[in-house]
Amino acid sequence: MNALIIFVLLFALMLTGMPISISLGLTVLTFLFTMTTVPIESVALKLFTGIERFEIMAIPFFILAGNFLTHGGVARRMINFATAMVGHWHGGLALAGVMACALFAAVSGSSPATVVAIGSIILPAMVRQGFPKRFGAGVITTSGALGILIPPSIVMVMYSVSTNTSVGALFMAGVIPGLLLATLLGLTTWFLARKNNYPRLPKASWAMRWRTFKDSIWGLLLIIVVMGGIYSGVFTPTEAAAMAAVYAFFVAVFVYKDMGLKKVPKVLLDSAAMSAMLLYIITNAVLFSFLLTSENIPQVMAEWITNKGLGVVPFLLVVNVLLLLAGNVMEPSSIVLIMAPILFPVAMKLGIDPIHFGILIVVNMEVGLCHPPVGLNLYVASGITKMGITELTMAVMPWLLTMLAFLALITYVPQISLWLPNLVYR
Repeated sequence: MNALIIFVLLFALMLTGMPISISLGLTVLTFLFTMTTVPIESVALKLFTGIERFEIMAIPFFILAGNFLTHGGVARRMINFATAMVGHWHGGLALAGVMACALFAAVSGSSPATVVAIGSIILPAMVRQGFPKRFGAGVITTSGALGILIPPSIVMVMYSVSTNTSVGALFMAGVIPGLLLATLLGLTTWFLARKNNYPRLPKASWAMRWRTFKDSIWGLLLIIVVMGGIYSGVFTPTEAAAMAAVYAFFVAVFVYKDMGLKKVPKVLLDSAAMSAMLLYIITNAVLFSFLLTSENIPQVMAEWITNKGLGVVPFLLVVNVLLLLAGNVMEPSSIVLIMAPILFPVAMKLGIDPIHFGILIVVNMEVGLCHPPVGLNLYVASGITKMGITELTMAVMPWLLTMLAFLALITYVPQISLWLPNLVYR
């Protein structure tokens, strides 16, 4: 009954149009003041202790690194390299968009940032070359979702914070699923382009490929700085995020020189604003998690499910349906911070690997980014293409179906997520 009251109150506040972070906080305070004897001091204590974890510091640093890369010419050079490599295949420029999104995802950690950085450059070029606008929008909107699966990933950091799972192991687990999804999205793009006879570019010479690779090497090196630094033990994921921010600043301002020093304060302010928003959501989500734990709700749910004899296969199906439905009304950060503390204890009781469960949640978040009514990638792509959300929703459908098939694969073949972490950590 307490669980029902808490969730009814939360959704009632959200339906008023109130921001999710404030809805979470008000739900906690209302319930604690009226239906429990929990001292108010514990709320204040949780507000401070909720965001003092070292791992959370990775979030503002990855946001800052992504903003420097978005404004610093890195995306354009990655697109040139990708176009030189795959531009001569069917739908060449669209395939280059998928490849560029995968490369940019490996340095930014954010899906909307990937859509903005790659989409704002490659979509106008695709339209000029003769691709239908809907086709280009579909490719970039869905490929941009790779930003939260290919490490580093801000959503993975949030899952780690919510469940005390290793960030490094999660990053490692995202590599193979991320590359596999990029391949499947590329195959979908190639098939549609071949079927409709969309334009191809002339085949680039090896000299041109080498030149574009050299031009983009500074951006690509960030992948080695972050991932290599973490897995060689030189620094932690949080320290890697700080290194990424410093490196991205250096490349954007002093190497490529596409960003003047006058633009740096604006990038810092934009990053601070986005970080403050996410940290405020995290703080209130920590309070919400504290309320659920104090009312013993996750533990009771876990016991009920195990007593009912619900096995791993039906449980994972229920989790996918629940998260896909949540993706209709909330953005990924809020879903992870609210749902992970509830579902995680049940998953552990059923013997599901926490790393596999984390990747499953991240893939669900990717799908949520690409469908209405609150898919962030749709709104970002809409701003770039000037297309309506309904039209964009139809445009992304072939790739969205590919992502749903991929979700089923990741859900029931855990070895895809676990092979690399098991190789490195066990």
